[in-house]
Amino acid sequence: MAKGMGFAQGELVLEVGYDTDCDDALRNEISATIKTDFLEGSATEVVDAVLLWWRDGDGDLVDELMDGLTYLSETGPIWVLTPKMGRSGHVEPSDIQDAAPIAGLSQTSTLAVANDWTATRLVARKPGKR
Repeated sequence: MAKGMGFAQGELVLEVGYDTDCDDALRNEISATIKTDFLEGSATEVVDAVLLWWRDGDGDLVDELMDGLTYLSETGPIWVLTPKMGRSGHVEPSDIQDAAPIAGLSQTSTLAVANDWTATRLVARKPGKR
């Protein structure tokens, strides 16, 4: 599941939006790979990646992505995890595609990472690209 997400041992990962509906097997796999605990919203460290659990109705995705960028290293991704189609809280892919460029991000890939969750990888856009 998490293998294709590119996590590495020692990375700091900020987790946002965790709730009881999140996929614990995926979280455990990522945690076992990085061998560190997830940081939470009160963290002040620069992180290697942001894991954002996002559902329809959670608020303003652009604001949340911009908040995530505050902590993110220049090369790190934001992984937006959304419920798959047909699941409660499903987010249309176009919602992520619309929010990403407003926040200064580009979408690079989308993966099915768990039975109920899809992960969309966003990275900071390079200067000069539109």
